[in-house]
Amino acid sequence: MAYMACVEGTSDYYRYRGARRGGIGLKMISVAMATCLLSLATASAAFPEQRPTEAIKGTVAQLRSILDEFQEPSDTEARRWEIEQVIRQRVHYQEMAKRSLGTSWSQLNDDARQEYVGLFVQLLRDALANKIADYSAERVSYLSEQKESGCAEVKTRLLGNKVDTFIDFRLSRVDGQWLIYDAVMDGTSLVGDYRAQFARIIRVTSPADLINRMKEQTLIVKLFEMRS
Repeated sequence: MAYMACVEGTSDYYRYRGARRGGIGLKMISVAMATCLLSLATASAAFPEQRPTEAIKGTVAQLRSILDEFQEPSDTEARRWEIEQVIRQRVHYQEMAKRSLGTSWSQLNDDARQEYVGLFVQLLRDALANKIADYSAERVSYLSEQKESGCAEVKTRLLGNKVDTFIDFRLSRVDGQWLIYDAVMDGTSLVGDYRAQFARIIRVTSPADLINRMKEQTLIVKLFEMRS
């Protein structure tokens, strides 16, 4: 908001200059720039940097809200769309997609990479849509947080009558935000598990065949959800 106010103030100056040309113009530019810098500094102080644990708490809260709101079978498509938006906002899905392919990433051209990343987002979305409901009613404990060189790990525990699971969320700082790039569940890395599965397919066929299989699997998941 402060930045927008600065931009608007600068625009006001140019409208003023159109009406009155003269030496006062440079002075107004200086005032506008000083005001903008001061406003940005004030905004930064008023809204301190979000910690990794807070980012994870916000993500969990968003997912729980979606599951609570979209519970009916007729809500399937809306639920899946909402979950995908959370992934695109809270997850470093480009990095996850790249890591999941390992060295095979270099074999794809730009178009194939873009297509693969889109399919990978759908894969994460459908996995969450099918599985996270198991944990939605359980209590989440945030055990610890570690930060080092732009990376962080938040250790959590899901407690309940049927669920007792440890999940370590790994995050990286991207454009001022903490984004998830991996999740280790009971010692098993989500990205590592995908990479092992994908490597077995690519070893026998090719990255292109993997992409085709992902397309088919996404279609199967959609049909299954719509019939449920």
